[in-house]
Amino acid sequence: MKKSTRFIVTGISYFFILLFIYASISKMMDFENFQVQIGQSPLLSAYAGFVSYAVIIAELLIVLMLIFPKTFLLGLHSSTALMTAFTVYIYLILNYSDFVPCSCGGILEKLGWTEHLIFNISAVVLGIVAVFLYTKKEYPRKTVILSLVTSNILSAVLILFLFLRSDYVIKKENNFTRRFLMHPVLKTKSIALENNTYYFAGSDNQKVYLGNRTMPQNLLTVDSSLKKRPNLKMDLDLKKYPYRKIEVKVYGNNYFIYDGTVPVISRGQLGRPETEVISYKDAFFSQIEIINSNRMAIRALSSTTKNLTLGVLKIGSNGKNEVQLFPKLLEKQSDGVFDSDGYLSSNPKSAQVTYIHAYRNQFLVMDSTMELQRRLSTIDTTTTAQIKVTPLSDGRFKMSKPALLVNGHAKIFNGLLFNPAYLRGQHEPVKRWKESRTIDVYNINKQEYIGSIYIDHYKDSEMSDFAVTDKHLYVIAGNQLIQYRLTNSLTKYFKNGVAENRIQE
Repeated sequence: MKKSTRFIVTGISYFFILLFIYASISKMMDFENFQVQIGQSPLLSAYAGFVSYAVIIAELLIVLMLIFPKTFLLGLHSSTALMTAFTVYIYLILNYSDFVPCSCGGILEKLGWTEHLIFNISAVVLGIVAVFLYTKKEYPRKTVILSLVTSNILSAVLILFLFLRSDYVIKKENNFTRRFLMHPVLKTKSIALENNTYYFAGSDNQKVYLGNRTMPQNLLTVDSSLKKRPNLKMDLDLKKYPYRKIEVKVYGNNYFIYDGTVPVISRGQLGRPETEVISYKDAFFSQIEIINSNRMAIRALSSTTKNLTLGVLKIGSNGKNEVQLFPKLLEKQSDGVFDSDGYLSSNPKSAQVTYIHAYRNQFLVMDSTMELQRRLSTIDTTTTAQIKVTPLSDGRFKMSKPALLVNGHAKIFNGLLFNPAYLRGQHEPVKRWKESRTIDVYNINKQEYIGSIYIDHYKDSEMSDFAVTDKHLYVIAGNQLIQYRLTNSLTKYFKNGVAENRIQE
């Protein structure tokens, strides 16, 4: 080998040695953060544990190969193949990922993704040049070319395989690894409320309606510019009906006041305090959702089985109402009450209803008649409710220890289910988890996890309720009403739950 050729090959080998030593040491020094960043990768998140160790080990092994003469050529091939793998990874991130994540440590933190793609391509070219120069007189050109093509194609195929498998595992196999969407919401403004007992009674694109648990007869309207309208005080016959827990829901131009423990439902027109009772003693219920003006989804305790049951209350003419229960919708696992606990939600646009279990990874999607359309899973792995109950002498059950809470009060909107989750996923930063609430987003038309959203706490107050409209996400945290603007990374999934620019399974 000529002196000039040896100088070039040695220089390239030193470049790879320094590059991989720096990269591996920087990853090891901040390994937890590196693993978290790999976990947030949209391409490798399902294999973050394996990949985080494998990359460091591979980089150190290549350094050793380049140091010793007997393995020097193998080290050049491996260096080129590894840089090809990194190049393919970044190319997939930039062109086929639903979002571009943060950097993954080392030099990547100093360069943008596009710049690093150029850097990696240059490193691949250097590796190929070094292999050709080093083997110029020892091996036939065809043999060298075949070995380079084979090793680089294999490394590219490996990354592509991990990408496709990770995408499948995340969205299909229910592996508990979250992927966070790229800036899905942007905070725009906020206003102070009188107290911290407000909740969302309803919303549309122009306004949100807030009920208040300490002043249950009041309905506050706030427009999209966060300007408050005068409070509406709703008339109720408190002497005739012994209300215990009044709540309000708004549907279209009407509001509904209800108390399932009495049970009574009244209806009024927005802007007017007068109300009329439309249902009394038809059914005791613990939850209700408005499907349309004369149909409501309810959750009740069956007098026959003593289990939680979903049903529908139909408001008829001349006070002729009808209640229909569907005992097969909620599947009993142990006691039929705590194990089936969860939250109803309805979508006025599609007249669909969802019920998400609080203690297991399942939610139900039903049509306006409460006919089951599908059972889908959330991304956590809690298939059986982690609860312990003790039977009482009267046939009821009492929870004997705190249960593992999985899902919160999820809301359905435009083909998506927004679930405020209670379990931290793999490789998620503990500090970030403590300072925010996580909303997981699911397609309700098929088994597909879309991604997740961080909602930061306001001072020391976390999100207590939220509402989604076509353009905004509204959050109540403490005594603050906070408005976020929805971005395309989230709204592109609206209506049918399928992204416009993504690889289809």
